[in-house]
Amino acid sequence: MRQGAFGQQMSKIACLFPGQGSQSVGMGKDLYDSLDAARQAFEEIDAMAGRSLSTLCFQGPDWQLKRTVNTQPTILAVSLAAWRCFESAGGPVPDFVAGHSLGEFTALVAAGVLTPQAAVALVGRRAQLMEDCPAGAMSAVIGLAPEVLEKCCADACLADPSEVVVVANFNTREQLVISGAPPAVAKAGESAKALGGKVIPLPVGGAFHSPLMAAAAAEFERELAKYPLADARLPVVQNFDAGASRSALEIKAKLARQMASSVRWCESIEYMLGQGVDTFVEIGPGKALAGMVKKIDRGVRVLNVFDYQTLVAAIRELAAAPATRSP
Repeated sequence: MRQGAFGQQMSKIACLFPGQGSQSVGMGKDLYDSLDAARQAFEEIDAMAGRSLSTLCFQGPDWQLKRTVNTQPTILAVSLAAWRCFESAGGPVPDFVAGHSLGEFTALVAAGVLTPQAAVALVGRRAQLMEDCPAGAMSAVIGLAPEVLEKCCADACLADPSEVVVVANFNTREQLVISGAPPAVAKAGESAKALGGKVIPLPVGGAFHSPLMAAAAAEFERELAKYPLADARLPVVQNFDAGASRSALEIKAKLARQMASSVRWCESIEYMLGQGVDTFVEIGPGKALAGMVKKIDRGVRVLNVFDYQTLVAAIRELAAAPATRSP
């Protein structure tokens, strides 16, 4: 725990960074209009990307923003700009950082593992590889325990093991995502419905975070090898195993496997809770991660930073007093 004035214990803080699905037209515009730090960040990122990501963020159109090749770089841009503003406004150094899928790249910048330029280049390549991946399907499944849904997936593969489907995102204990070959995803979804789960097909064309991404992941690993990674200044809780990493070699090995592996988000949050974190700050567009954290543990303090008002409110609350866990 941090020690404050007169030796009182203060909260442990984790900063979280969102992934694909958090995009919306206009994201980041209020920060850009309000703060020099954001304007400078967006200008630098546009130059690094070689195109105006800021225009896509602020103006869309929505159909372009939803394309994976645009979604991932623009969410990264807004998250990096929001992080820059958080730091410039005096936000405390977190005890942990973590990002959901794509968001892990922003977390690695925050921890000093990647430079912003490397993150922009890597995410641009990752987005292209994922957009070009073979046809697949994904569905959100609400209301079933992970082990129950995993059995649905295993049963769906029995008739034809080549028609793979897996649990790709463990977002909360009852908010999961399955991914794989379209027939297998449909079959597992039917089994999930029969057991009382709510199944929502997702508007994506690829089987993200499944074994069907293996070829793309191998190509991304070759790209990743071109960039030096530094040891982390603070622990990064990675999607691959929900464990904290600081070694550059360990981080790179896990990052290379992330694209074809499940996102263990619920376990990541539970790990940080077990380490004494009681304040989570989601930095970047949307409130998806904040909602997941509250479903995992409603007693923790959750803050957002996605525009000027939420930035000011978060900095004020973090400076005012340590968190107290509610029942």
